[in-house]
Amino acid sequence: MVITYKTNAKPEAHELAELFKSSGIKRPVEDLNRVKKMIEQANLVITAWDGEKLVGIARAFSDFAYCCYLSDLAVDKEYQNHGIGHELVNEIQKLIGDESNLVLLAAPESIEYYPKIGFEKAGNAFIIYRKK
Repeated sequence: MVITYKTNAKPEAHELAELFKSSGIKRPVEDLNRVKKMIEQANLVITAWDGEKLVGIARAFSDFAYCCYLSDLAVDKEYQNHGIGHELVNEIQKLIGDESNLVLLAAPESIEYYPKIGFEKAGNAFIIYRKK
């Protein structure tokens, strides 16, 4: 298995929806227009590919000076536990530089994963949940 990583090679909405489904991440996969907006509006996207197959994504928003929010980190379940998620995060970190914090909100089922790849738990986050 040879995985290639691409910067800002934004996948089609249907490809991303399929990846979200196969990864187990909960996203609005039935609403392809919304998924399309999610891709188009992200200003930093790193994708992982096995040939022509999208197998991972890190989708983020950054000012490249102070803060980067990692909104999605998803890897197809068949490709998990091979370092792909960690490499996606490494690629984001390279691009945002040492002056930017990398921040995310973890789903409950992922909380144990993030410290393994270098994240520190922060107890000072707040959220206003979406209505839909």
